Amino acid sequence: MPGPLVVRTSVVIPEAELHWRFSRSSGPGGQGVNTTDSRVELGFDLAATTAIPPDLKARALDRLAPRLSGGVLTIAASEHRSQLRNREAAAARLAQLLREAISPPPPRRRPTKPGRASIERRLTAKKHRADLKRLRQAPH
Repeated sequence: MPGPLVVRTSVVIPEAELHWRFSRSSGPGGQGVNTTDSRVELGFDLAATTAIPPDLKARALDRLAPRLSGGVLTIAASEHRSQLRNREAAAARLAQLLREAISPPPPRRRPTKPGRASIERRLTAKKHRADLKRLRQAPH
């Protein structure tokens, strides 16, 4: 699965900026688990990259700050038994994480007030409920 990582059409991370590490994975896999390096760690130096425009990079650095270690974003994948599938999973997770980090902030919420009809309905329902409860009471 070599090649650049496409985050979105305007943001493509070259393969040279991705750092792969492999180690033995825990979990199921039988005897193969002891011999194959199927766990994958994908590192991406977000602080030093030139693949992301400066404004988007600043936004991503701000949003991903808790996950960064020295400006490097690390993704680990060991859910599959095959190294190739773990590589694909790590790359997909990194792309999704970066896509969310560089997306523009949502529009601000405009506070609204309830409409006159909804206020009427609420008050009518309250009155109806109060009448029902009053009818249930024993006369004094």
